[in-house]
Amino acid sequence: MEQYFERLTEQLMEKNNMLTYDEARTWVELLWSDFETTYAKAGHKYKGQETTERIVQEWIESYGAQLH
Repeated sequence: MEQYFERLTEQLMEKNNMLTYDEARTWVELLWSDFETTYAKAGHKYKGQETTERIVQEWIESYGAQLH
């Protein structure tokens, strides 16, 4: 899991240079948790960390520059 968070944190920092490492890491962890929680509450089967990573990557690409 640490590898996913590190990779996503780096991607977010590239997209938004206003964030420190700690801020970017916090955003990644929150986005990850939010997706998994919402997906589970909706009654969907867990599709693995790769799916969660893909969704968080999409969010970073779409909204990463606006997170602060």
